[in-house]
Amino acid sequence: MAFRQFFIAGATGDTGGAATVGLLAAGEQVRTLVRREDDRSERLRAQGVEVLVGDLSDIDDVARALEGISSAYFVYPIEAGGIAASASFAQAARETGIESIVNMSQISARREAKSHAARDHWISEQVFDWAGTPVTHLRPTFFAQWLTYPGQVASIKKDGVLRLPFGDGRHAPIAAEDQGRVIAAILRDPAPHAGKVYPLHGPVEMNHHEIAAEMSKALGRSVKYQPVDLDLFKKRLDSDAKFSDTFSQHLLSVAVDYQEGIFAGTNSFIEELTGTPPMTVQAFIRKHAAKFA
Repeated sequence: MAFRQFFIAGATGDTGGAATVGLLAAGEQVRTLVRREDDRSERLRAQGVEVLVGDLSDIDDVARALEGISSAYFVYPIEAGGIAASASFAQAARETGIESIVNMSQISARREAKSHAARDHWISEQVFDWAGTPVTHLRPTFFAQWLTYPGQVASIKKDGVLRLPFGDGRHAPIAAEDQGRVIAAILRDPAPHAGKVYPLHGPVEMNHHEIAAEMSKALGRSVKYQPVDLDLFKKRLDSDAKFSDTFSQHLLSVAVDYQEGIFAGTNSFIEELTGTPPMTVQAFIRKHAAKFA
């Protein structure tokens, strides 16, 4: 088989990291771009990943990173600059002639979205479509990883309560590990997926009372869901210095979209594509149970 190398943005993150693991396990070569050298970049190098230092928003850095690449995965953090980074990436992909792009969007991406981040994702999709390189857009529902973020873990460890502003809204939590398998599979065989938009869901749609019950089973301790109003949630976000204004605004808008059913639904796409069903909430929490110890 001819030599192939794939570019993975965000290889130190959740979906990019999972995609990297999947590609390496399949014997593929991976390159990534990091903002700075640190322990995470050294771990990637130790796994055999080619690590370049640069900025995903800089077209020259991206063009250098995409040189000689077969197909590429693009993801950008929820912060200002996502549209510009998408444009730079799309232009660099066009100039270097890569075969295809897998773009991480979100299920709430639409022209009329309340969230600036969701609208930005929709605009980024249009940018990639316009640029001409065959692209596949992934639109995942709410990540299962949300359940293991420090705020949720601290609350569960302290008093066994999930305090979130999601009302009785429903979704099928999707693990980053499962998304990584999808990304790797499409990168390795992009042609059937060119021009497609794929919603990504976990296997079971639930509200947060049901999610808390599954967490209880996995952890062997009681976990309850306590809905909170948006004003209280906003105060919590505003008091936490690690959340940017862009990220906080996004989470507040996500909560409204969630209550209105935007994140609901499920499908069998992941199992059909990869041959393995996505993780249930119970399986996911068991896998990450050490965080709650």
